[in-house]
Amino acid sequence: MSAEIDRRKVLAAGMGIVLGAPVVAGAAPRGRQIDPEEGVTAPEDLMKEHGVLNRCLLIYEEGLRRLHQKDEVPPVVFAHTAQLVRKFVEEYHEKNEENYIFPVFVKARKLTDLVETLKTQHKAGRLVTAEILRLSKPDAYRKDENRELLVLEINRFIRMYRPHEAREDTVLFPALRTILTAKQVLSLGERMEEAEQKVLGHEGFERSLDQVVALEKQLGILDLKQFTPKP
Repeated sequence: MSAEIDRRKVLAAGMGIVLGAPVVAGAAPRGRQIDPEEGVTAPEDLMKEHGVLNRCLLIYEEGLRRLHQKDEVPPVVFAHTAQLVRKFVEEYHEKNEENYIFPVFVKARKLTDLVETLKTQHKAGRLVTAEILRLSKPDAYRKDENRELLVLEINRFIRMYRPHEAREDTVLFPALRTILTAKQVLSLGERMEEAEQKVLGHEGFERSLDQVVALEKQLGILDLKQFTPKP
């Protein structure tokens, strides 16, 4: 248990470095640092990973906005985002859902229709990502007709994943606590942590977040203040 706590402290410190700011809040009692990993359960971990997916969707949307305005957008913006989606979302996050989360509901015979829809959408998303990767290759991207197809595929991806992840966050993940005991939820989280190490390597979440931040910097959308509506 002490090793797990130490690992979470290291990861939390890493996130502070990635974001360029200390992970300290004035409201913390007696100067104690806020550890965003402390006490995080498996469902909350999955929701946090949805944050990475959401930021990928924002990068896609910014790229599409610039294409619509006839601005130059290098194809690597779409290619790198799709590569991150494939590795982090499809090969890690979704596989965890399919291996550890969905079977819980199938066994309990709860929300099975929703689970089947989510599984179908995972398969559909992987096909769309493959198309985005194909169309964002430099030779393909030079052709106007391929850029039009790329815009179509990215819009299809965004349209599906916004409601997909929202339904998981508001219905599926919270319902885990109605089926599993606290001890079972903890065990589930440990197995998912092992999968993270196996698929993404050491500090896989933090390194994936690094890639997102780099893309946001490239597009000039890292600063959160710019999204605040002006009076």
